[in-house]
Amino acid sequence: MNSRTHTIAPGVEYHRVLAGEDRRIVRGILAIVLLIGGMLFFNVLFTVAVSLVEPVTGADGRAAYTPLFHAAGLASVALLIPWSMLIQRWLYGVKGASLHSVISRFRFDIFGRALVLIIPAWALVTVILYWSPLPETTWSHTDVVWFLLATLLLTPLQGAGEEYGFRGLILRVAGGWTRRARAGLVVGIVVSSVLFGLVHFSTDLLLNLNYLFFAVGIALITWRTGGIEIAVVLHAGFNTLGFLFDTALHVDVTAAYDRSAGVGTWTTLLPAVVIVLTTVVVWMLTRRTGPARTPSTAGSSVEEGRAGKPITV
Repeated sequence: MNSRTHTIAPGVEYHRVLAGEDRRIVRGILAIVLLIGGMLFFNVLFTVAVSLVEPVTGADGRAAYTPLFHAAGLASVALLIPWSMLIQRWLYGVKGASLHSVISRFRFDIFGRALVLIIPAWALVTVILYWSPLPETTWSHTDVVWFLLATLLLTPLQGAGEEYGFRGLILRVAGGWTRRARAGLVVGIVVSSVLFGLVHFSTDLLLNLNYLFFAVGIALITWRTGGIEIAVVLHAGFNTLGFLFDTALHVDVTAAYDRSAGVGTWTTLLPAVVIVLTTVVVWMLTRRTGPARTPSTAGSSVEEGRAGKPITV
């Protein structure tokens, strides 16, 4: 990085943008604490705010899950997008837009192609996951409409928020703790993936394996493509379809999303299978050409593949 212009230097891969002459491990730990602490703070703040205008418990004495609580939970995680950018700018002096990709913008062409190919796969997996009946609840027609609106508007941002936080900021922070780029990639993937699993607060082995495969695969894709776009499609697409099915089938979310030990089944790992297959496909397609993994020149808007060839995928 050029500290004077805040641009990414040529040849710097996505996970090495925050690397410097010093390892800056203490600064990195502070960045991670601020990120995860902020995520928890936003969630508590939004939940408390909603509880002031809606009942905390339902008629059956259980915690109520209403459209407003649903929207609050999604919005609190979506705030990780600007929060990650702010932390990066404050602690490292690197512009927030660089979290999009190595060319510091969100590449909608890559996003669009990934959307067309990945959403059908997620749709098939979602049908299998919801094939067996799940605990149901009763929602009014109005509640269903509000649940659908909140899901369509906020879930893509919620999925993106986690990606900017974990495959963006944390991958970069930990990826700068080593002298060499490849070692930094390994450290970045391990740290971001372990923390991603931990923040889901599950004690089930299969669920944690799914989170681990999910996180490692998407981190590799982010590095391999030099940006966050495909990661956002994978995460936001899966979450959005899941919440849409929840709404359509009147799923009791508080019961169905139990993450305690023993709840996982063989279908729990189906999302991980999609991630692994997507990672393999992306890896194969980017061996010679593909999205830019490094900026070609400082401040350049020209995208090039590994061998300097234009994007072909």
